[in-house]
Amino acid sequence: MRPVLPMMLVMNTSPRPAFHLAFRVDDLEAARQFYGGLLRCAEGRSTKDWIDFDFYGHQIVAHMLPEDAARPSASGQVDDVAVPVPHFGLVLDWAEWCALVDRLESHPVDFLIAPEIRFAGQRGEQGSFFLRDPAGNALEFKAMRHPDALFAEFEAD
Repeated sequence: MRPVLPMMLVMNTSPRPAFHLAFRVDDLEAARQFYGGLLRCAEGRSTKDWIDFDFYGHQIVAHMLPEDAARPSASGQVDDVAVPVPHFGLVLDWAEWCALVDRLESHPVDFLIAPEIRFAGQRGEQGSFFLRDPAGNALEFKAMRHPDALFAEFEAD
């Protein structure tokens, strides 16, 4: 029988909790090169079936995808652009986003949606781009011109 341990209150010292996302891939080495190499995400724990990555302080986990699994291919409209759904990504600060755009544009990267400014001149103005990892998962990287407007209501055209 395991001993009963006293309950401990663990304080999260980060401003926000980190998210955890597990997603499917069909080639772990390609995922390692994309997330670890191109995006420079530190690799955490891994096995022959999955790899943890530090995605700007968040934990993402690439899991092997069975060969016969269906891939999603839906899209939604945002500012008159068809964006892939599902997708995941990050909201970076403006300088980080610009630096990432510059770095990716210097590599042979096929943007799903090229870097652009959405909602220009509005409270929700943001830089955004989409790309796919080697397994076809869609990622969005964006930056808010006014970071405090990330969750604020605004009028989108």
